[in-house]
Amino acid sequence: MNTDKLFETVNLGNLSLKNRTVMAPMTRTFSPENIPTPDVAGYYRRRAEGNVGLIITEGTCINHEGAHGYDRVPNFYGEKALAGWKTVVDEVHAAGGKIVPQLWHVGAVRKPGTGPNKEAPAYSPSGLYKPGAENGVAMSQADIDEVVEAFAQAALDAKNVGFDGIEVHGAHGYLVDQFFWEGTNQRDDKYGGSLEKRCQFAVEIIQAIRQAVGDDFTIILRFSQWKQQDYDARLAHTPAELEKFLTILSDAGVDVFHASTRRFWVPEFEGSDLNLAGWTKKLTNKPVITVGSVGLDTDFIGEGMKDLSGTSNPTGIEGLLERFEKEEFDLVAIGRALLVDPQWVNKIKDNNLDDIQPFNKKALGSLS
Repeated sequence: MNTDKLFETVNLGNLSLKNRTVMAPMTRTFSPENIPTPDVAGYYRRRAEGNVGLIITEGTCINHEGAHGYDRVPNFYGEKALAGWKTVVDEVHAAGGKIVPQLWHVGAVRKPGTGPNKEAPAYSPSGLYKPGAENGVAMSQADIDEVVEAFAQAALDAKNVGFDGIEVHGAHGYLVDQFFWEGTNQRDDKYGGSLEKRCQFAVEIIQAIRQAVGDDFTIILRFSQWKQQDYDARLAHTPAELEKFLTILSDAGVDVFHASTRRFWVPEFEGSDLNLAGWTKKLTNKPVITVGSVGLDTDFIGEGMKDLSGTSNPTGIEGLLERFEKEEFDLVAIGRALLVDPQWVNKIKDNNLDDIQPFNKKALGSLS
């Protein structure tokens, strides 16, 4: 494989990266009492030492009572948690890496009794987990304002701690995506109805973050068509609808789009080989990250992300490299392949595929 394109330097506004590889955000639940430990710092440092161009952390919960959906997920607020993240940043930078946190609110995915605020309800646009399935409470204007402010404060804290930018988690059926998705957003105020109105919550978050951090701090938005509640869900059924969606968010201040798909090689719309990232690049001309079973032959995860019984085997990335040569997107996020092997990037560069391990349930028990 000729991997030269993958290992070019790339500039994302004021953020300069040594290559086009990204560590995808992956929840690990390895933070007791929601505080990132030195072990967490070591985990990220090993990926920086493995030549990853940009690390996006696991989802980190903003300071809102309903933000958490899982235990042992790290906070992104409070003195102890931010001190833990400072150690993470310092370790990654010492190894020559760049790192951004993914800022997260789970919304209606939340289950009672999880996270540091056990009694907090699940918050969502309309009290829906998915179409026809209620969970939690519909957010008031005061709730919305609190969450917007929490995102902005988390972004400012990230800048003060020394991170290189931030990513807003707007994908996979979590809170921001629940506002995007017509299936869970049944509001009749300024946040619901048309696509423009369903984007308003995210617009307010992005604008508040920009005001907090200034113009020289990179804002990434992760979005997806699919939801963990419904793999066939769509925000945009046509390129025209996708263009409208992306333009609203681009104008709000997004610097980089992270287009999440389950398999990067699957075309997004009929009549074109472009995947979601390819269409995003074409329609916005902004830097775009692709993702989806990179370096593995299948996503193997069942509906609702609950079935982890299968195995994904290592595979070449010739198809990915062909898309890079066509400049369909700018960066590629690697998930499970890099989770199993911190040296995956270097092994790809050296064409050492034989030494890459498969990802399966057994691998989940020995993550480093």
